Amino acid sequence: MTRSLKKGPYVDAKLVKKVGARKSSAGAIKTWARASQIAPEFVGYTFAVHTGKSFEDVFVTEDMVGHRLGEFASTTKFIRHGGKMQKEAEMAAKQQEIAAAQTAKAATEAKKS
Repeated sequence: MTRSLKKGPYVDAKLVKKVGARKSSAGAIKTWARASQIAPEFVGYTFAVHTGKSFEDVFVTEDMVGHRLGEFASTTKFIRHGGKMQKEAEMAAKQQEIAAAQTAKAATEAKKS
């Protein structure tokens, strides 16, 4: 649900203060304010956004203005889907890789002799 227009965008006051105090965009600005919207003053700065476990660096560009900081720092990490079909696909890929390595090795040995 969007925020009411009469309220205006939510930009964390501490974050605005930190950006205003910075003279250059060197180094990341640490923040836990994932819900804060990206203001035009933030363009060119790097923010270290907290993901719940660690901080993820987010470099702000013009296209990001109006979005939330949390949108660019994922809190979950995709590993892979499991199951029998996935294991079979991984094994087939591994066999193809081994076969390709063996043919490359045979080709280099043939050139030497």
